[in-house]
This record gives sequence, C-alpha cells and structure tokens, in this order.
Amino acid sequence: MQKQAVTSTGRGPATTRRTEPKVRDLMTPDPYTLQPRDTLASLYDLMDSHRVRHVPIVDGDGELVGLLTHTDLAMSALGSLSDLPLSQERDLLQRRRVREVMVTDLETVEPDTSLAEAATTLFENKIGCLPVVEGSRLVGILTESDFVRRFVEESAKTAS
Repeated sequence: MQKQAVTSTGRGPATTRRTEPKVRDLMTPDPYTLQPRDTLASLYDLMDSHRVRHVPIVDGDGELVGLLTHTDLAMSALGSLSDLPLSQERDLLQRRRVREVMVTDLETVEPDTSLAEAATTLFENKIGCLPVVEGSRLVGILTESDFVRRFVEESAKTAS
C-alpha cells in the first residue's frame, strides 16, 4: 500500500499525492547476521532454526562485509561433503569459517531507494536478496520473499 502525502500551498484546498514506496517500507530490519570468524556449522544452524536463506556477514561494528546464501552454502561447503557420514560432515562444518566462502562483491540498497529500483536490481542481477545499508552499516535486508509476501497481503485485501 502506498503512503499518501498531503500538501498545501496555502492557495486553495490541500492536494493528496501518492508517494513512491521505499525499501524501508518492505525490508526486514535487523536481520540475523554472523561474523566472518563464525563457523559454517553456525551458519547452517542459523538458517535451519530460523528458516532464512540469506545471512549478511558483519564485522564487530555492524558494517556489512559479506553475504552467504543457502545456495552458497550448498554449492561451496556442503556439495563436497555429501558422500561423508553425518558426523564427519558436522566436523568439517565446525572447522570451516564463514570468511572462507562468503561473497564479498555485493549489490546493496539504501532504505530510501524506491521499491521499483530495488526490484529491478534483484531481477536484472538474478539475486534473491539485497542487504540494506546506511553507509556501510547493515540496517536490514530485502528479499524476494518480501515482495511475494506484499503481493499476497495486497491480494487478500482486495479479495475481502
């Protein structure tokens, strides 16, 4: 739902105009994060227990330094482990660090970026999420699922 802004020039009735929805209107603030020194076992456990597919990696000051997705984990870490017994898989995940496999060349957006621009970035780059930053500090995450959720909510409103 778009927000409306009311403006008055002092020369007649106030007019209403629609403001363009922004990333801040849809993003998930304060997403689950890990640090580069955390283990891949911690990443796996976080994704599994909180049902998330994208985990921003931040330094001690909360600045974004990387990202790991469920796909990254499966391709780089778990793919080579699939033939091992579970106990050995877990041992290897405990020994490997997030910094070894995190993606550091990231597309990001700011909270005041238009949703249309953010959606275009997701679509054109074939990525599933955009970390939301103010400067280099992580403040949220915007995912494909956020757009789907918004569509479902708006569809339910119009169906009522």
